[in-house]
Parts: sequence; C-alpha cells; structure tokens
Amino acid sequence: MPPWGAALALLLAAIALLGLLAPRLRRLGRRAVGAWTLPGAGGPDDEEEADGGGPADQFGHGREALPGGCRLICKPSALAQCLLRALRRSAALEPGPRSWLSGPHLQTLCHFVLPAGPGPELAREYLQLADNGLVALDWVVGPCARGRRVTNAGGLPAVLLVIPNAWGRLTRNVLGLCLLALERGYYPVIFHRRGHHGCPLASPRLQPFGDPSDLKEAVTYIRFRHPAAPLFAVSEGSGSALLLSYLGECGSSSYMTGAACISPVLRCREWFEAGLPWPYERGFLLHQKIALSRYTTALEDTVDTHKLFRSRSLREFEETLFCHTKSFPISWDAYWDHNDPLRDVDEAAVPVLCICSADDPVCGPPDHFLPTELFHSNPYFFLLLSRHGGHCGFLRQESLPAWSHEVILEYFRALTDFFRTEERMKGLSKHRGSFLGGRRRWGTLQKREVSPSSSLDEIFSWKRSYTR
Repeated sequence: MPPWGAALALLLAAIALLGLLAPRLRRLGRRAVGAWTLPGAGGPDDEEEADGGGPADQFGHGREALPGGCRLICKPSALAQCLLRALRRSAALEPGPRSWLSGPHLQTLCHFVLPAGPGPELAREYLQLADNGLVALDWVVGPCARGRRVTNAGGLPAVLLVIPNAWGRLTRNVLGLCLLALERGYYPVIFHRRGHHGCPLASPRLQPFGDPSDLKEAVTYIRFRHPAAPLFAVSEGSGSALLLSYLGECGSSSYMTGAACISPVLRCREWFEAGLPWPYERGFLLHQKIALSRYTTALEDTVDTHKLFRSRSLREFEETLFCHTKSFPISWDAYWDHNDPLRDVDEAAVPVLCICSADDPVCGPPDHFLPTELFHSNPYFFLLLSRHGGHCGFLRQESLPAWSHEVILEYFRALTDFFRTEERMKGLSKHRGSFLGGRRRWGTLQKREVSPSSSLDEIFSWKRSYTR
C-alpha cells in the first residue's frame, strides 16, 4: 500500500460513517470551532423560511441578493456595482436541481478524498530561493482546447496563479479550475510550497502558515517571465492565508490585477485553537504527518520530530513545527503576530472576492468566523456567501465543474472590463484637459501679443540682455 493509502482508507471509512452520524455532525458543523449564535437568532433553516434571505441576513447592511440564494456583502462603490451586475447575469449562480451532492459533508469529502481523475498536463519548474530553498511552479500547458478564448483585447493570455491549501494537497477542484481557466484563455500556474507535492526540501525550513516571503520571490519570477501579461491569483481553503498575507505586505506593489479566495480561513488563530470536527481534524493531521514523514531525518536538527508525529491536534502540530524549534523558539502569540493573514489587510490594494458557504463544516458558521466588518468597511474586499457548498466544494452535477470556478473567471473578466473602462475614461479626461489647457494658453498668448500695453521693448528684452 502506498504511504498515502492509510490516509485515504481512513477518510473513506469516515465517509461511510457520515450516513449514520449525519444528524450529530450537522449539529457539530453549526457549533464547529467554537461558533456561537447571535442572541434571538434562529438556526439557518429558520432564517431561510422566515424571509427567504438565508443566513446572510444576520450580516446587516451592505448585502445584495443574487440568484441561487447567494448574497454579496461589500462596501458600496462603482466596482461593487459592476461586480453586482456581472453576478446577476451569471448562469453559474442559477439554482439547479437538488442532488445527492447537496450535503455539506459530502461536498467537502468528495472534494478532498475522491481521486482527482485525468488532470491537466503540467510542466514543472523549481525556483531556488534566496536561502537556497526550493519551491515548485507547475505550469499548465495542456490539453489546449480548439475554441480557446482570450482574456484581454490584446490577445496576450493572463497568468492565473493558483495556491492550493496549506496542507499541500492538490485537490480535484484545483485541477478543474486550471483546466477551465486554460480553456478560457488563461495561463495557469500552481504554486507549491517547500516540501509540498513532490517539491524537495532543500533546506531544513518549512514555510509558516502566513509567511509570504517565498511567494514574493515566485511572483517576481512569474512577472519576469511574463512582464506584460495581467496577473490574477486564486487560493483554496487554508492557502488563502498565504495569499492575503502577500497582498497585505505588498500593497500596491503586488503586481496583481485581482484575487479570489475559495472558502478562506480568515480568523486563523481561533480556527486552530478551537479545533475542527473530528473527521476533518484527524484527516488533515494524518495527511500532514504522512507528507512530512519523508523529511524526518532532515528536520531532526530543527524540531522535536518525536513530539511532532505524536501530535493529536492541528494546533499542537503547528506549534511544535514552528514555535518549539530548537534554534529559535517563539511563543504562540508571537507566531500569530507574524502570520495572521489579516495583520496588514488595510494595506491591500487589489480587489479580493471571497466565496464562502453558510454550511461550511470546516470553517464553521459565518456569524463567527467571517470578519464581516472587513467587507463592510474595505472597498477592496467582497464576500459572496451561498447557502450550500461545504468547504471548497460548491459542486453541481457530476459532469459539471464547481460553480465557484465559473464565478471566479467571470469576476476576473468583470475586473478587466471595469479597469479598462476606467483607464479609457481617465485617458479621455486627460486628453480633453490638455486640449482645453492648450486652447487657453494659446488664447492668452494671442491676447498678450495684441495687447496695447505690450511694447516691442518688453517682448524682445531678452535680446538686449543677451547683446549687452
């Protein structure tokens, strides 16, 4: 049996138990990771029956209704109106027939457990970093569809940077997004952290949860290879901490046109401390242990590997790996001071669309683990909240890709059109201003030349000064 076979067998057994434990898991999902309910508020089902608004109604002002029971929560702006128009026209949000995939746990486990199937053709590059570490870039090079579209008027394909979850697992939805983006005219590239997905661990250092230093070097390299192409980014699940940290630290120098996060973990410290429902906690923890087991010898000098592989929770694993190091130990508080993805969120200068589900069993209910004040106050952040979808699932019928993929690519197209229109309007305004300014200056010069108070001595005084 391959090394990942034990994890797959365990998770498949968890799927079999879900049918028996569905009522209990549903209650755990609503109370997951320390969630609480607003005083006087009923459950999600009660809210949907009350006014048809769904769980998003408890978020107050700044929400807009969309097809399929979704809500867009954001600060009013011209960009928000443009995005709202695009989403209202989106066929991906149209409600479809309910199927056996509608349950949140099935949506989540089908996404993480089922084999990815035939994926795209990848061309791998290893990028050596400043400290001699390695990260991997998988460029999606095929299969190329005949009717491939272009993403901008110039015909140059936009680069789509895809960041998988923090555990390093390349899921079926990530590969499906890459295939769909390639068909729509993008050039997708998947970023793999140190030691993830076959990337060698060249130095005994792993990337912390929200440290964007490796991603900065990767984006610089991508920008060097494609200097004139627009750059978009998509992250999945816990990988959103890396993308948001990068956008916050780089600000207006991020080189990106737009970004999207699928089921992001935004309040990461509370997420680690409260824990997950046991099937997900054990599954994610086992996957990490198996992935790092091949580097046991390389990590012995930096961390207590015996304690690391005996960890019983994600928090204990993360704390042992990055806080209780032998060379430079730090506290849990200090670790999150440097790795909280929202620590510099006010500096982000790129539009970010977060697609979340109200029945997410991994992140928990939205009334506790979604910082709604961020979407109400920051004009760059948009929250698309759906009633169903699980964690990173958003699956429809078996033959169709996740509807979140369609929405993300439509969002990127809306951004491109909006910025192109803004640049055109600015160009026309600037051209008109320079033209009118030229006319005013020419009129002034004409008046000065024919003014009776002007004399030849005053006009040509520079000649006398020069000849004296």
